[in-house]
Amino acid sequence: MKKVVTFGEILLRFSTNIGERLFQTDTIHTHFGGAEANVAVSLARFGHKVDFVSKVPKNPLGSAVERHLRLHGVHTDYLVKGGDRLGTYYVESGVGPRSAQVTYDRKYSSISEVVLEEIDFEEIFTGASLYHVTGITAALSSGMREIVLYSLKKAKEFGVTTSFDFNYRAKLWSQEEAAETIKTYLPYVDICSCGELDALYLLGIEQADVSLEKGEKLAYYYEQIQRMYPNIRWMSSTFRGVTSASTNTLQGNVYTDGVLYQSKVFSIDHIIDRVGGGDAFAAGILHGILEKRTPEEIVSFATAASVLKHTVHGDCNLFSEEEIHAFANSTPGKIVR
Repeated sequence: MKKVVTFGEILLRFSTNIGERLFQTDTIHTHFGGAEANVAVSLARFGHKVDFVSKVPKNPLGSAVERHLRLHGVHTDYLVKGGDRLGTYYVESGVGPRSAQVTYDRKYSSISEVVLEEIDFEEIFTGASLYHVTGITAALSSGMREIVLYSLKKAKEFGVTTSFDFNYRAKLWSQEEAAETIKTYLPYVDICSCGELDALYLLGIEQADVSLEKGEKLAYYYEQIQRMYPNIRWMSSTFRGVTSASTNTLQGNVYTDGVLYQSKVFSIDHIIDRVGGGDAFAAGILHGILEKRTPEEIVSFATAASVLKHTVHGDCNLFSEEEIHAFANSTPGKIVR
């Protein structure tokens, strides 16, 4: 069992029924979610000892967060209590040609006002194998950007493998702010989740030859990123084909040692909930790396995990390692008796 640390914001999510606009609905469904928390839940379900580091208000909502995490096997020893509010966000469910819409209400949340003195990263990283954080956390405040950089440097001092997911959100910060910040992080990153648009617009890499196939383009961008940051040993992303909000295709990619490995293309018909699919994929990649699986096994497992996440409500992936392996090797829709 490997010790994993994730650091970020957990939020309360409010979702409409499919077919209802946010302004018209009289029924709201609630879940807890957030990129690093979602990854923590997946990795705990895969058998790792996971510590989630965050700050939540000292009130019933903060207690509910703690209960949610513990219910899924995530340790909350480093969950700081304080501040005035838990961040929230609202999801207007998409259907057919209409995309889902996300509205954030997370300003002045407890985690955005955390200070470095409240988190003992030296204690937290003692005995840890992996540390995972995302650009969403860095986008919360200028102070948080400094804390994320400090945490990555401290993790490297303790010999911890570091994972960073760009997870760029235009509603949280500008491309210029994200690019300037992320470039200071990447020298301390071992595993990176990023795609073609990140390479182009956040790292300023020259556009690939338009005649290349999309897999060849991605391999080109990853090669350029690795030249800029030779410390990055793994990179990953997905190709998503969108027929409608309810029907997508998904293919996973992982790049290591100069080679791009790709999963088969999965067809996802009648999506229940797309939110958290990327976090499920990221967790699958991290699990495979921790378990020293082959790149082919890693990308196949991670993509299957993401596909399954699309079939359940909420942000978290609720499937075990065994269920994901069985799905990856089964006939879609077959009844398991």
